[in-house]
Amino acid sequence: MKIGVFCALFNGKPLDEALSLIASKGVHMVEIGCGGFPGNNHANPEILLNDEKAFSEFKATFEKYEMQISAFSCHSNPISPDKAEREEAQKTIKNAILLAEKMGVHQINTFSGCAGDCPESKRPNWVTCAWPPAYQEILDYQWNECLIPYWKETAAFALAHGVDKIALELHPGFMVYNTATMLRLREAVGPVMGANFDPSHLIWQGMDPVLVIRTLKDAIFHFHAKDTKIDTYNCALNGVLDTTSLADVSKRSWAFRTVGYGNDMSYWKGIISELRNIGYDYAISIEHEDALMSDVEGLTKAIEFLKDVVIETQPTDAFWA
Repeated sequence: MKIGVFCALFNGKPLDEALSLIASKGVHMVEIGCGGFPGNNHANPEILLNDEKAFSEFKATFEKYEMQISAFSCHSNPISPDKAEREEAQKTIKNAILLAEKMGVHQINTFSGCAGDCPESKRPNWVTCAWPPAYQEILDYQWNECLIPYWKETAAFALAHGVDKIALELHPGFMVYNTATMLRLREAVGPVMGANFDPSHLIWQGMDPVLVIRTLKDAIFHFHAKDTKIDTYNCALNGVLDTTSLADVSKRSWAFRTVGYGNDMSYWKGIISELRNIGYDYAISIEHEDALMSDVEGLTKAIEFLKDVVIETQPTDAFWA
Protein backbone atom coordinates (compact mmCIF):
# COMPACT_ATOMS: atom_id res chain seq x y z
CA MET A 1 0.00 0.00 0.00
CA LYS A 2 1.08 3.58 -0.62
CA ILE A 3 0.05 6.73 1.19
CA GLY A 4 -1.38 9.15 -1.35
CA VAL A 5 -3.09 12.54 -1.44
CA PHE A 6 -6.27 13.69 -3.16
CA CYS A 7 -4.89 16.82 -4.85
CA ALA A 8 -8.22 18.67 -4.80
CA LEU A 9 -6.96 19.84 -1.41
CA PHE A 10 -4.55 22.16 -3.23
CA ASN A 11 -6.76 23.38 -6.07
CA GLY A 12 -5.67 26.93 -5.27
CA LYS A 13 -2.04 26.10 -6.07
CA PRO A 14 -0.44 25.38 -9.47
CA LEU A 15 0.18 21.68 -10.10
CA ASP A 16 3.96 22.02 -9.79
CA GLU A 17 3.67 23.75 -6.42
CA ALA A 18 1.12 21.22 -5.14
CA LEU A 19 3.26 18.23 -6.13
CA SER A 20 6.37 19.85 -4.69
CA LEU A 21 4.63 20.33 -1.34
CA ILE A 22 3.29 16.75 -1.32
CA ALA A 23 6.67 15.29 -2.29
CA SER A 24 8.32 17.24 0.52
CA LYS A 25 6.14 15.24 2.91
CA GLY A 26 7.57 11.99 1.56
CA VAL A 27 4.45 11.10 -0.46
CA HIS A 28 4.72 10.03 -4.10
CA MET A 29 1.17 9.07 -5.09
CA VAL A 30 -1.66 11.47 -5.91
CA GLU A 31 -5.28 11.36 -7.00
CA ILE A 32 -5.94 14.08 -9.56
CA GLY A 33 -9.24 15.87 -10.12
CA CYS A 34 -10.13 16.43 -13.76
CA GLY A 35 -13.66 17.79 -13.56
CA GLY A 36 -16.91 17.69 -11.64
CA PHE A 37 -16.87 18.52 -7.93
CA PRO A 38 -13.04 18.11 -7.59
CA GLY A 39 -12.55 20.68 -10.35
CA ASN A 40 -9.99 20.54 -13.17
CA ASN A 41 -7.44 23.08 -11.91
CA HIS A 42 -4.64 20.51 -12.10
CA ALA A 43 -5.82 18.52 -15.12
CA ASN A 44 -8.15 19.98 -17.71
CA PRO A 45 -8.94 17.24 -20.25
CA GLU A 46 -10.22 19.78 -22.76
CA ILE A 47 -6.65 21.08 -22.95
CA LEU A 48 -4.61 17.96 -22.27
CA LEU A 49 -6.43 15.82 -24.84
CA ASN A 50 -5.94 18.39 -27.58
CA ASP A 51 -2.66 20.19 -26.88
CA GLU A 52 0.38 17.91 -27.05
CA LYS A 53 2.73 20.55 -25.67
CA ALA A 54 0.53 21.07 -22.62
CA PHE A 55 0.21 17.30 -22.18
CA SER A 56 3.98 16.80 -22.35
CA GLU A 57 4.48 19.48 -19.70
CA PHE A 58 1.77 17.91 -17.56
CA LYS A 59 3.36 14.47 -17.76
CA ALA A 60 6.82 15.88 -17.09
CA THR A 61 5.64 17.52 -13.88
CA PHE A 62 4.75 14.11 -12.42
CA GLU A 63 8.06 12.66 -13.58
CA LYS A 64 9.91 15.58 -11.97
CA TYR A 65 8.56 14.67 -8.54
CA GLU A 66 8.51 10.89 -9.15
CA MET A 67 4.78 11.05 -8.55
CA GLN A 68 2.36 8.24 -9.45
CA ILE A 69 -1.28 8.98 -10.30
CA SER A 70 -3.55 6.57 -8.43
CA ALA A 71 -6.69 7.70 -10.31
CA PHE A 72 -8.29 10.56 -12.17
CA SER A 73 -11.30 11.79 -10.20
CA CYS A 74 -14.36 13.34 -11.78
CA HIS A 75 -17.06 13.10 -9.10
CA SER A 76 -20.34 14.34 -10.56
CA ASN A 77 -23.96 13.35 -11.22
CA PRO A 78 -24.12 11.66 -14.64
CA ILE A 79 -27.80 10.71 -14.29
CA SER A 80 -29.04 14.06 -13.01
CA PRO A 81 -32.60 14.92 -14.11
CA ASP A 82 -31.27 18.34 -15.09
CA LYS A 83 -30.28 17.89 -18.73
CA ALA A 84 -27.43 20.41 -18.73
CA GLU A 85 -25.91 19.01 -15.54
CA ARG A 86 -26.33 15.43 -16.80
CA GLU A 87 -24.71 16.10 -20.16
CA GLU A 88 -21.81 18.00 -18.58
CA ALA A 89 -21.22 15.20 -16.06
CA GLN A 90 -21.30 12.51 -18.73
CA LYS A 91 -18.87 14.49 -20.86
CA THR A 92 -16.59 14.94 -17.83
CA ILE A 93 -16.53 11.20 -17.13
CA LYS A 94 -15.78 10.34 -20.76
CA ASN A 95 -12.96 12.89 -20.84
CA ALA A 96 -11.56 11.47 -17.60
CA ILE A 97 -11.50 8.03 -19.20
CA LEU A 98 -9.75 9.38 -22.30
CA LEU A 99 -7.19 11.25 -20.20
CA ALA A 100 -6.57 8.15 -18.10
CA GLU A 101 -5.98 6.18 -21.29
CA LYS A 102 -3.52 8.78 -22.55
CA MET A 103 -1.60 8.76 -19.25
CA GLY A 104 -1.62 4.98 -18.90
CA VAL A 105 -3.82 5.10 -15.79
CA HIS A 106 -6.37 2.29 -15.60
CA GLN A 107 -8.82 3.82 -13.16
CA ILE A 108 -11.18 6.73 -12.55
CA ASN A 109 -13.04 7.70 -9.38
CA THR A 110 -16.52 9.22 -9.39
CA PHE A 111 -20.06 9.00 -7.96
CA SER A 112 -22.81 6.70 -9.18
CA GLY A 113 -25.17 9.66 -9.59
CA CYS A 114 -28.75 10.19 -8.44
CA ALA A 115 -31.74 10.43 -10.75
CA GLY A 116 -35.02 12.22 -10.28
CA ASP A 117 -38.23 10.42 -9.40
CA CYS A 118 -39.65 10.42 -12.95
CA PRO A 119 -38.71 11.61 -16.46
CA GLU A 120 -40.19 15.06 -15.74
CA SER A 121 -38.14 15.66 -12.57
CA LYS A 122 -36.06 18.80 -12.17
CA ARG A 123 -33.94 17.74 -9.15
CA PRO A 124 -32.41 14.48 -7.87
CA ASN A 125 -34.44 12.43 -5.39
CA TRP A 126 -32.41 10.30 -2.97
CA VAL A 127 -34.74 7.68 -1.50
CA THR A 128 -33.86 6.74 2.08
CA CYS A 129 -36.81 4.60 3.22
CA ALA A 130 -38.97 1.78 1.86
CA TRP A 131 -42.43 3.20 2.59
CA PRO A 132 -44.83 4.75 1.49
CA PRO A 133 -45.15 2.58 -1.67
CA ALA A 134 -44.33 5.44 -4.05
CA TYR A 135 -40.69 5.17 -2.99
CA GLN A 136 -40.43 1.67 -4.43
CA GLU A 137 -41.77 2.95 -7.74
CA ILE A 138 -39.17 5.72 -7.71
CA LEU A 139 -36.35 3.24 -7.03
CA ASP A 140 -37.51 0.98 -9.85
CA TYR A 141 -37.42 3.92 -12.27
CA GLN A 142 -34.06 5.18 -11.03
CA TRP A 143 -32.28 1.84 -11.16
CA ASN A 144 -33.76 0.26 -14.26
CA GLU A 145 -34.24 3.28 -16.49
CA CYS A 146 -31.39 5.55 -15.39
CA LEU A 147 -28.55 4.07 -13.32
CA ILE A 148 -27.98 0.63 -14.83
CA PRO A 149 -28.37 1.66 -18.50
CA TYR A 150 -25.96 4.59 -18.08
CA TRP A 151 -23.25 2.58 -16.37
CA LYS A 152 -23.53 -0.33 -18.81
CA GLU A 153 -22.85 2.07 -21.67
CA THR A 154 -20.07 3.90 -19.82
CA ALA A 155 -18.40 0.69 -18.65
CA ALA A 156 -18.20 -0.50 -22.26
CA PHE A 157 -16.66 2.84 -23.28
CA ALA A 158 -14.14 2.63 -20.44
CA LEU A 159 -13.06 -0.90 -21.28
CA ALA A 160 -12.65 0.06 -24.94
CA HIS A 161 -10.18 2.73 -23.79
CA GLY A 162 -8.11 0.65 -21.38
CA VAL A 163 -9.83 1.76 -18.17
CA ASP A 164 -10.88 -1.40 -16.35
CA LYS A 165 -11.72 0.12 -12.97
CA ILE A 166 -14.50 2.62 -12.34
CA ALA A 167 -14.40 3.30 -8.60
CA LEU A 168 -17.58 4.74 -7.13
CA GLU A 169 -17.39 6.55 -3.82
CA LEU A 170 -20.12 5.13 -1.57
CA HIS A 171 -21.70 8.47 -0.77
CA PRO A 172 -25.12 9.34 0.68
CA GLY A 173 -27.14 11.49 -1.68
CA PHE A 174 -26.23 9.19 -4.58
CA MET A 175 -27.74 5.85 -5.48
CA VAL A 176 -24.68 3.77 -4.64
CA TYR A 177 -24.03 4.63 -1.00
CA ASN A 178 -23.65 1.35 0.91
CA THR A 179 -22.59 -2.28 0.53
CA ALA A 180 -25.83 -3.59 -0.96
CA THR A 181 -26.18 -0.86 -3.58
CA MET A 182 -22.51 -1.22 -4.62
CA LEU A 183 -22.87 -4.97 -5.10
CA ARG A 184 -26.19 -4.57 -6.91
CA LEU A 185 -24.72 -2.24 -9.53
CA ARG A 186 -21.58 -4.37 -9.89
CA GLU A 187 -23.72 -7.46 -10.52
CA ALA A 188 -25.82 -5.61 -13.10
CA VAL A 189 -22.91 -4.00 -14.99
CA GLY A 190 -19.84 -6.17 -14.37
CA PRO A 191 -16.51 -6.26 -12.51
CA VAL A 192 -15.37 -2.98 -14.06
CA MET A 193 -17.54 -1.34 -11.37
CA GLY A 194 -16.07 -1.15 -7.88
CA ALA A 195 -15.66 1.06 -4.83
CA ASN A 196 -13.56 4.05 -3.96
CA PHE A 197 -13.77 3.03 -0.31
CA ASP A 198 -14.13 5.99 2.06
CA PRO A 199 -14.80 4.95 5.68
CA SER A 200 -15.94 8.44 6.63
CA HIS A 201 -19.24 8.06 4.76
CA LEU A 202 -19.88 4.64 6.24
CA ILE A 203 -19.13 5.49 9.87
CA TRP A 204 -21.95 7.99 10.27
CA GLN A 205 -24.41 5.64 8.60
CA GLY A 206 -23.68 3.10 11.36
CA MET A 207 -21.71 0.70 9.18
CA ASP A 208 -18.59 -1.23 10.21
CA PRO A 209 -15.81 -0.50 7.68
CA VAL A 210 -14.01 -3.77 8.46
CA LEU A 211 -17.12 -5.84 7.75
CA VAL A 212 -17.80 -3.88 4.56
CA ILE A 213 -14.21 -4.44 3.37
CA ARG A 214 -14.54 -8.15 4.14
CA THR A 215 -17.76 -8.26 2.10
CA LEU A 216 -16.70 -6.15 -0.91
CA LYS A 217 -13.27 -7.81 -1.23
CA ASP A 218 -11.89 -7.36 -4.76
CA ALA A 219 -14.62 -4.84 -5.56
CA ILE A 220 -12.49 -2.27 -3.68
CA PHE A 221 -10.40 -0.39 -6.25
CA HIS A 222 -9.27 2.68 -4.31
CA PHE A 223 -9.28 3.98 -0.74
CA HIS A 224 -9.87 7.42 0.80
CA ALA A 225 -8.25 8.06 4.18
CA LYS A 226 -10.77 10.28 5.92
CA ASP A 227 -12.33 9.96 9.37
CA THR A 228 -15.66 10.86 10.95
CA LYS A 229 -16.37 11.90 14.52
CA ILE A 230 -19.83 11.21 15.90
CA ASP A 231 -21.02 13.88 18.34
CA THR A 232 -22.67 11.72 20.98
CA TYR A 233 -25.09 14.37 22.24
CA ASN A 234 -26.10 15.99 18.95
CA CYS A 235 -26.60 12.53 17.46
CA ALA A 236 -28.68 11.39 20.44
CA LEU A 237 -30.82 14.49 20.01
CA ASN A 238 -31.30 14.57 16.22
CA GLY A 239 -30.02 11.29 14.76
CA VAL A 240 -27.49 10.91 11.95
CA LEU A 241 -29.49 12.46 9.09
CA ASP A 242 -28.07 15.95 9.39
CA THR A 243 -28.49 18.85 6.96
CA THR A 244 -26.55 21.35 9.08
CA SER A 245 -23.64 22.94 7.22
CA LEU A 246 -20.57 20.69 7.24
CA ALA A 247 -18.58 23.72 8.40
CA ASP A 248 -20.74 24.18 11.53
CA VAL A 249 -19.07 21.35 13.43
CA SER A 250 -20.35 22.21 16.92
CA LYS A 251 -23.99 21.83 15.84
CA ARG A 252 -23.66 18.70 13.72
CA SER A 253 -24.43 15.09 14.71
CA TRP A 254 -21.18 14.08 13.01
CA ALA A 255 -18.27 15.76 11.26
CA PHE A 256 -15.52 14.75 8.86
CA ARG A 257 -12.14 14.70 10.60
CA THR A 258 -8.51 14.05 9.80
CA VAL A 259 -7.66 10.37 10.34
CA GLY A 260 -7.09 9.71 14.04
CA TYR A 261 -9.37 12.53 15.16
CA GLY A 262 -12.59 10.58 14.71
CA ASN A 263 -11.37 7.13 15.67
CA ASP A 264 -8.16 5.95 17.30
CA MET A 265 -5.14 4.18 15.86
CA SER A 266 -6.42 0.74 16.84
CA TYR A 267 -9.60 1.36 14.78
CA TRP A 268 -7.56 2.39 11.74
CA LYS A 269 -5.12 -0.48 12.12
CA GLY A 270 -8.12 -2.81 11.95
CA ILE A 271 -9.24 -1.21 8.67
CA ILE A 272 -5.78 -1.38 7.10
CA SER A 273 -5.26 -4.98 8.27
CA GLU A 274 -8.55 -6.01 6.68
CA LEU A 275 -7.49 -4.37 3.44
CA ARG A 276 -4.36 -6.53 3.58
CA ASN A 277 -6.51 -9.60 4.31
CA ILE A 278 -8.54 -9.12 1.12
CA GLY A 279 -5.43 -8.46 -0.98
CA TYR A 280 -5.76 -4.69 -1.45
CA ASP A 281 -2.35 -3.19 -2.17
CA TYR A 282 -2.90 0.25 -3.66
CA ALA A 283 -3.57 3.87 -2.71
CA ILE A 284 -4.41 5.07 0.79
CA SER A 285 -5.39 8.48 -0.52
CA ILE A 286 -5.75 11.24 2.08
CA GLU A 287 -8.83 13.40 1.54
CA HIS A 288 -8.73 16.46 3.77
CA GLU A 289 -12.19 17.77 4.70
CA ASP A 290 -11.60 18.69 8.35
CA ALA A 291 -13.24 22.02 9.17
CA LEU A 292 -11.18 22.31 12.37
CA MET A 293 -7.76 22.22 10.67
CA SER A 294 -5.91 24.03 7.92
CA ASP A 295 -5.17 22.05 4.78
CA VAL A 296 -1.43 21.76 5.40
CA GLU A 297 -1.77 20.87 9.09
CA GLY A 298 -4.52 18.35 8.36
CA LEU A 299 -2.46 16.73 5.61
CA THR A 300 0.70 16.66 7.72
CA LYS A 301 -1.06 15.08 10.70
CA ALA A 302 -2.76 12.52 8.44
CA ILE A 303 0.54 11.50 6.84
CA GLU A 304 2.28 11.10 10.21
CA PHE A 305 -0.65 9.10 11.58
CA LEU A 306 -0.84 6.80 8.56
CA LYS A 307 2.91 6.10 8.58
CA ASP A 308 2.31 4.08 11.75
CA VAL A 309 -0.80 2.40 10.35
CA VAL A 310 -0.31 1.59 6.65
CA ILE A 311 1.22 -1.78 5.74
CA GLU A 312 3.61 -0.99 2.92
CA THR A 313 5.27 -4.32 2.14
CA GLN A 314 4.03 -7.79 1.35
CA PRO A 315 4.11 -10.29 4.24
CA THR A 316 7.00 -12.73 4.50
CA ASP A 317 6.39 -16.46 4.68
CA ALA A 318 4.75 -17.50 7.92
CA PHE A 319 7.54 -19.75 9.17
CA TRP A 320 5.63 -20.22 12.43
CA ALA A 321 2.53 -21.61 10.76
